[in-house]
Amino acid sequence: MNSDLEVIKAHYAASDRGDLPGMLAPLAADVAWTEMAGFPYAGTYIGPESVRDNVFGRLAAEWDDYTATVAEVIGLGGGVVIGIGAYSGTFRATGNAMSARFVHVWRLAAGRVHQFEQFTDTALVQTAMRP
Repeated sequence: MNSDLEVIKAHYAASDRGDLPGMLAPLAADVAWTEMAGFPYAGTYIGPESVRDNVFGRLAAEWDDYTATVAEVIGLGGGVVIGIGAYSGTFRATGNAMSARFVHVWRLAAGRVHQFEQFTDTALVQTAMRP
């Protein structure tokens, strides 16, 4: 079995490749995925399909070159992994670009992601979405 750190590194590597099935693969059937209040896709989504449709699908439809570039992945033990990096992309409707740092908190059990929580500067994202 892969370590929790390896599971999350594999998720980020799949993101870098644009491999959505690979990104969703470690998510448990009952994963609770929380996008931060103030983020355009804010809320808690339950299950991989809900995450796909309400987060990754919307990002792909509304942004050009949207990326989550990870600078550091830290295993804290006890099933907790932290990812630190930056989002970037251009909002299609406005043509405005943004870059915003993020922290992701992952909680795993038996090699599966059961909880995800995002922290980011939502104002930078919202500004890019305004004409």
